[in-house]
Amino acid sequence: MDRYPPIATHGLVGDLQTCALISSQGVVDWLAAPRFDSPSVFAALLDHDRGGYFRLSPDGPESSCKQLYYPDTAVLVTRFMSPDGVGEVLDWMAPITSGGATGRHTLVRKVRAVRGTVRFSMECRPRFDYGRASHELELGPEGAVFRSAGMTGHLQAGFPLERDGHDVRGTVTLGVGETAVAVFTACGADEPAPPPPTVEKTDEQLWEVVEFWQNWLRTSRYRGRWSDMVHRSAITLKLLTYAPTGAPVAAATMGLPEQIGGERNWDYRYTWVRDGSLSVRALLDLGFVEEATSFTRWLGARLGDGDIDGEALQTMYRVDGEPLPEEEILGHLEGYRGSHPVRLGNAASDQLQLDIYGEALYALSEGHEVGIQSGYRGWKKVARTLDWLADSWDRPDEGIWETRGGRKDFTYSRVMCWAAFDRGLKLATAFSRPADTVRWTRARDSILEQVMARGWSEQEQAYVQHYEGDVLDASLLLMPRVGFLAPKDPSWLSTLDAMNDTLVSDSLVYRYDPAASPDGLRGSEGTFSLCTFLYVDALARAGRLRMARYTFEKMLTYANHVGLFAEEIGPSGEQLGNFPQAFTHLSLISAARTLDEALDRLRD
Repeated sequence: MDRYPPIATHGLVGDLQTCALISSQGVVDWLAAPRFDSPSVFAALLDHDRGGYFRLSPDGPESSCKQLYYPDTAVLVTRFMSPDGVGEVLDWMAPITSGGATGRHTLVRKVRAVRGTVRFSMECRPRFDYGRASHELELGPEGAVFRSAGMTGHLQAGFPLERDGHDVRGTVTLGVGETAVAVFTACGADEPAPPPPTVEKTDEQLWEVVEFWQNWLRTSRYRGRWSDMVHRSAITLKLLTYAPTGAPVAAATMGLPEQIGGERNWDYRYTWVRDGSLSVRALLDLGFVEEATSFTRWLGARLGDGDIDGEALQTMYRVDGEPLPEEEILGHLEGYRGSHPVRLGNAASDQLQLDIYGEALYALSEGHEVGIQSGYRGWKKVARTLDWLADSWDRPDEGIWETRGGRKDFTYSRVMCWAAFDRGLKLATAFSRPADTVRWTRARDSILEQVMARGWSEQEQAYVQHYEGDVLDASLLLMPRVGFLAPKDPSWLSTLDAMNDTLVSDSLVYRYDPAASPDGLRGSEGTFSLCTFLYVDALARAGRLRMARYTFEKMLTYANHVGLFAEEIGPSGEQLGNFPQAFTHLSLISAARTLDEALDRLRD
C-alpha cells in the first residue's frame, strides 16, 4: 500500500451530508463525520501514520487495480485482478433523504469474487478528531466498537475480526460468486449500535442506492456532447452538497497541497458564497431546479445574517450557515507527502472580498428565470445589501484569490460589483420592488467607467488584475459571461490574446503569476482547472470554436479514472490541491453547455 497514493487515484462516495475518499487500492483514507466540515475519522491522506485508514483489498502485491462507478451512480467499484482470481469491492453510502441532519453515517463495503479464488484482508484503524483523540476498542461477536470522546465507530463484518492493538484486522477467502460485507458506522457516543448487516440486506440497499442516483440523473435535461462527463460532474456536485441546507462545500478535503512540499494547503470543506452562487446557473442548465432553489434559500438567509454596519456577507460559512472556526495549524500531522502546515478552518473567511456580492445577485437573478424568487422581506435584505455596497464598492479588497499579501483595487471585484447593481436593478424592475434605483444606477455606471479607465493596460492591451500593475488574471474570463463586455468586443478579444500568450500553457490556464503579483505566500502552484474551463467558455462565446473545442477535449484528458478533478494540474499532469473540487466541476458543466450550443449553431 502506497503511504501517499496520488491524489487522482481516488473515487468519492457520500450520503449527502458527508463523504469518503477511497483509493484504487481499496483504502478509505478520508472520512469526516457527521458533516463535511466535522473532524476526521480517517485522514491518512494527511498523515499515513497518525491519520487513520480503512483498507479492504486482496492479499498479495501482484494484483492490478481498476476503479469505476456503477453507471450513473455514486456506487464505487474497485476491481483487483491477479492470476488466481478477480475480486471486487463495492463501496457506497446510502443517501440520507429525510431532510434533517443526522449524527449517524454508514459506509458499506461489499467484497465479492467474480473469477477464481480471492483472499481479502482488512485493516480498520480510525483516528478520531484529526488523530488528536484516543479511542478504546471493544471486540465482540457483533463486531468492533471504537469509543472516543464524543464519537463512536462501529465495524460489523461478515467474517472474523481480530484485535491489533486498539485497531482490528481480518481476512476472508471467497470463491466465485461468494460475497461478504464490512460496514463502518460513525455515530454519537451514546447512540445505539446499528443492526447487524447481512448480505441480503446490503444487496437490497445497494439497488436502492443505484435506483436513487439513476432516477435523480434522469431528471437532467442535458442531451449535448460530453454527457458522461457533464453528468459525472453533476453527481459530484450533488455529493458535495449538504442536503439539510442546500449548501455545497468547495471540496471534500482539507490540506491537500497546491505544490508538493509547499505551504498552500487550505481547508475547503466550507461553503463559499462565490462558488455556491455560480453553481446555480450550472444546476439550472441541467434542470436541477430543486438543488438551485435550496441554495438560493440558504443564500437569502445569509443576506439577513450580516451586520450592515460592517460587511453584509462573509466570504464563506459552515454548511449550516454558522461562521467558521478560527484557522489553526494541526502541527501533529505531517501533511500529504510532507506538505505542511495542515490548516483547519480558513482565515480567508475574515477577508473583504467584494466580488461575492456580484455572484450572490447573479445567483438570485438566474433563479428568477425559473420562478425562484424571494418575498418582500427577502427583497428588503437584497436592497439593504445593495445600499451598503453603494457606499463600499470603491475600496481595495483581498480579491477572489484570497491573497494574503495585502488589499488591492482588484478589477474582478469591481466587475462583480457592477454585476451586483446590474442584476439588482433588473430584479427591482421585474418584480416592481422598492429600491434606490437612482443610487444603484449611479454606482453601476461609475464602476464601468472606472474599470474602463483604470482596469485597462495599454502596455498589455488587456484588462488586468488590479489598477496598480499590468499583471493578467484569469478571473476576468467571467467578464463577458456576466455581461460587463460583449464576448466579441475588440478590447475583450485583445485580452483573450494576451491571456493566451501569458497565462496559457499547452491549453492549461494559470490564474495569475505569483512572481509578478506577490500574494503573500511562498512557492508556486499548478494551472487552475477552473480557469481552464472558464477559458473554454470565453473562447466559445468569442466564436473561437476550434480552439475552444480542442482546449476542452485536452482538459478532459486530465480527469482521473472516474472523471473527477482536483483544484489544479501540476507540471507533469498530476492533480494537485483539494479533491474533488466543486468549482472545477461546475465550470466544466458551464463550459460544456456553452461550447455545445455554439457548435450546434455553427452546424445549423
